[in-house]
Formats: sequence, C-alpha cells, structure tokens
Amino acid sequence: MKGSKKILALLLALVLLFAFAACSAQGDGDDSSAASNVKIGVILLHDESIGYDKAHMDGINAGAEANGIDASQIIWKKSIPEDSSCADAARDLAAQGCNLIISDSYGHQEYMKEVAADYPDITFVSMTGDLAASSGLANYKNAFTAVYQSRYVSGVVAGMKVKELVESGTLTKDTAPNSFDADGNVKIGYVGAFPYAEVVSGYTSFFLGVKSVYENVAMEVEYTSSWADETKEAAAAQKLVSDGCVIIGQHADTTGAPAAVEKLNQAGTICYSVGYNISMLEAAPTAALTSASNNWSVYYTYAFKCLVNNEEIAANWCKGYADDAVKITDLGESCAEGTQEKVNEVIAAIKDGSLNVFDTASFTVDGATLSEYKADVIPDADFEHETNVIVNGVFLESDAEQFRSAPYFDIRIDGITENASAEG
Repeated sequence: MKGSKKILALLLALVLLFAFAACSAQGDGDDSSAASNVKIGVILLHDESIGYDKAHMDGINAGAEANGIDASQIIWKKSIPEDSSCADAARDLAAQGCNLIISDSYGHQEYMKEVAADYPDITFVSMTGDLAASSGLANYKNAFTAVYQSRYVSGVVAGMKVKELVESGTLTKDTAPNSFDADGNVKIGYVGAFPYAEVVSGYTSFFLGVKSVYENVAMEVEYTSSWADETKEAAAAQKLVSDGCVIIGQHADTTGAPAAVEKLNQAGTICYSVGYNISMLEAAPTAALTSASNNWSVYYTYAFKCLVNNEEIAANWCKGYADDAVKITDLGESCAEGTQEKVNEVIAAIKDGSLNVFDTASFTVDGATLSEYKADVIPDADFEHETNVIVNGVFLESDAEQFRSAPYFDIRIDGITENASAEG
C-alpha cells in the first residue's frame, strides 16, 4: 500500500512537471505570437533616396528588429504626396490588416486624421504632426524629437568655425568685406523649406548655437517652399553665399545646398555647410562640418513595443539628447580645432539640464527679453495663441507632457531676417 502511494505521488509530480512545462512553452508562444500578429503600414513622403525618409526607414527597421517583428510584416507606401493620395494609401493599408499606420510628413496629418476617424481599432501616428491633442481621437497620435537640441549643437560646430576664421585672420573686412553687415556681424545663412514653426524653431536654435560661441553674427533665411528640391536648395545656398554668408545651415532634405557650397568652397570662396538628417561629407567632403540629425529608432522601438504588448502609445511623444533620440553626424575635416571637446561639453550640459536651448536670456525680440509668450500649442479652427510657454525664463519647446511634441516656437528673434517669399 505504501508502495502504491509512492508510485501515485511520483506520477502526480510528473503530471505537474509536464503541465508546468506546457504552460511555460505556451507562454513563450504567446510572446512570439504577439509580435507575429503585428502588421505595420508606413507612408513616406519620398523614399530612401532622401535623407529624411531614409532616417525614418532605418529607425522603423531597427525598432522592428528590437521587438521581434519581421521585415515581411511592414508594408511601405513610398513617394506619397501631401494630398488625398495619403488618405488613399492609409485606407489601403487598413484594408491589408495593418494595426499601426505611420506617416512621416507634416502635410500628411489631416488625411491621417480623416482615416483614423473611420478605423477606431487601428492606431495612426502622424510623425511631426500637431493635431493629436485637438483631434478627439484616442487612436490618433503624434511624435517628434527634440531636434532643436541637435540643431543647437550643430550651430556650436558652426560657431567654432566662424571663431577660427575670424581669429586666424582668414575672415576680415579686408579679405571678405561682403561677409560682414553694417554692424560688423559675420553673415551666416540658412536654407529653409517653409516658414512653419518647425523650421523657425530649427533655424533659431541653430543661430543660438552659433552665437553661444561667436556672438557677432547675423543670419539670413532663404525659403524654397519644398521639403526636398535639390535645384531650389542649391540655388538658395548659392544666393546666400553670394550675399556674403560664410556658413549655410539647412532645414531641407537633399544634398543640394551642401553640394553647391562645396563647389564654391573649392573655387576659393570662404563658405561651409551644416546639413540635416544625414552626413553630407560625401556630397561636400571639404565644406561639410556636420549635420543635425535624429535617431528615430528610439521612438519606433518604444511604439512597436507598445503595439506588441497591447499597450497605449503616447498621444504626444518627444525625446532628445537625454534619451539619445537626437545627435549630430561625424565632424568634417574642416571643423575648427577643439570642436569635438566643445560639442561634448554642450551635449553634457543639455543632458543635465544646465543648458536650455531657448533660455530667454540668450535672445531678444525688438530689443526686449521675453518674460511671457502665448503659443498655439493646440491648433484649432481659430489658431489662437492661448498658452504661456515661458516658465522660469525658458521657452518650453516641444513639451509633450504639458503641451505637444511638435515644435511651436514661431518667434522671430533679433538678428535673423527671412526672405520675401516667407511673408504672408
């Protein structure tokens, strides 16, 4: 009888052991199944030939790999204009069973919002958009990076170069009289796409980065009215250099401006380039100093993890240097001595909070320091500027927790002029 009880106990233990193993195996299968059930649709304004879109594509692929999502589970819609074609693309992706649909351009957002309203069980993310908070849609999201931080750092790189040119005697009123304005400021330029807050925020942070190293600069902004037009960007850069600008920054997506600056540099003109999204060293090996850039894999890894775990993606998301979501590309051979050390110092200060890019003590508007500024942080039909975003002397740009992720710094500060096409 005792032997029978021992055998029964042993059999029971074996049954429990196999049951536990089966449950564990089933649990592993559930995790794998969760990732395998994901299908992601991506709407791109251009394709991998354009640095901005390529950066998103790289981030999406990295985020998918980090979450066990196979490349076959991503459907790409490339070269989709900022018109009803976006809505058509989004509806097609929904019909194909995508449970997350992403678009990468600001001009896509109205169409994404329209389609999101018809598919409440699908999550839609408009990158760089600003309508999530006012949309009333729980499945419609926005995301951006604090790229103004890396633009500021790229401006520091440019400022180091301006300082070197002046202090070495290479750039003087005798050697390059056209490169100084009537007040003795060194002229720098910027090729912008559109006069949106996103671009204004970017060129202002770049300018402030330059001024943090070399105070006496003035900047001219030339708009192209296109996110990616190589010919227009080249022409804008050429115009700025002909006006005497010695540094050309950009918020435009092709290599047009850096390539044009490189050609002029090689011909003996004092001019250098700071790019965007990708390294411009291939297009401008001598003229390119660096590029402000994003690490989109940080966001996509986060968003895809939420998708796999059936967790809510934040309605507004924005991260910067503290989370390695922004960066500058490798420094070019023409950078001033000591630039890397200065860059490291500035990034550390941004990370620990001792340096705020939009510290109101660093700029003026019509000669005055701002103590308050009401921004249009939640766009509505009236586009009213209703929310004070200056707190303790700092303009709180892209504060996703309080306001929104997309930039709303649209202030025109002293020292910067825009061309006539920006008016209206």
